[in-house]
Amino acid sequence: MHSVIQNAKRLIIKVGSSLVTNDGKGLDRVAIEKWAAQIAQLRQMGKEVVLVSSGAIAEGRQRLGFEKRPTGIHELQACAAVGQMGLAQIYETSFRAHGLGTAQILLTHADLADRERYLNARSTLVTLLGFGIVPVINENDTVVTDEIKFGDNDTLGALVANLIEADALIILTDQKGLYTADPRKDPNAQFVHEARAGDPALEAMAGGAGSSLGSGGMLTKILAAKRGASSGTHTVIAWGREDNVLVRLAQGEAIGTQLVSQMAPLAARKQWMADHLQTAGQIVLDAGAVQKLTAEGKSLLPIGVLEVKGEFGRGAVITCFNEAGVAIARGLSNYTSSDARRIKRHASSEILGILGFVVEPELIHRDNLVLL
Repeated sequence: MHSVIQNAKRLIIKVGSSLVTNDGKGLDRVAIEKWAAQIAQLRQMGKEVVLVSSGAIAEGRQRLGFEKRPTGIHELQACAAVGQMGLAQIYETSFRAHGLGTAQILLTHADLADRERYLNARSTLVTLLGFGIVPVINENDTVVTDEIKFGDNDTLGALVANLIEADALIILTDQKGLYTADPRKDPNAQFVHEARAGDPALEAMAGGAGSSLGSGGMLTKILAAKRGASSGTHTVIAWGREDNVLVRLAQGEAIGTQLVSQMAPLAARKQWMADHLQTAGQIVLDAGAVQKLTAEGKSLLPIGVLEVKGEFGRGAVITCFNEAGVAIARGLSNYTSSDARRIKRHASSEILGILGFVVEPELIHRDNLVLL
């Protein structure tokens, strides 16, 4: 068995609170610097990396003098606000030492449930990766309430993997990986080296709650792997303090528990779009645009659009028809129906002059488009 990380180009790496804060003693600068050094090596190997980091509440808790994690939502939000400053500061310094820039992104569940904000978050992340930046993502704990929170950063890592079609999600934790039972209680517990993500048997094995610092446990990691697999992302659960763990995984060494997805990322995304039986709007394309989409695998530019039907927002799934009225594709629109009507039959270079802003040069990017 070799690691799926070896051939993965786009990675999400999630580190939990107990690792980042050295079991609650405060931000573990030495550990964070080690991960930054390893991620710098991954970048040199040609891999794109997004880091999902817990630790803001745990760090803020220490800075504000709480002996244990508070339960009140406003106290937790205050801890997050204070702790996020320290978290961003140490990541920026650690990565800058290796010539890498970082970006802080705070997300809530509502950001990814809303189609327009989903597209905005996706575009920003993909743009940052294009600049060679390492985005550092955390849940926006300063504004979340019970209704909108992800609940744990394992889930957030999986949602971000879905968002940008990551090839793999690495969850660094304080456990070696998954066992068939709790090894602290059952001497016959067997280590699980590899399994199929989404296998129902895994959830029974995970059981148990998380540490006092975080909100997850092994079960949330299993469920995150299942969620990630639905968009083609493989997951590896490994011990965060394993020596040079990220680089060794990238070199193909099998470390921790590997949970494999059965579907390729882009295929999964396109399946999701194809499954939309009803779409918010329709557009009619000229023969040239149809040729670009169907034969050349290109994005849809506004100049190829003859007509826009229906009312839809940015991020809506819309159907593309040829002039004979045959549906040829579906995709996520980068523009609202009213803006699409204004820019149709115009070159992408004219969008700024017409609308006063440019979201993207394409009406539908090829990554967000599936042929029917």
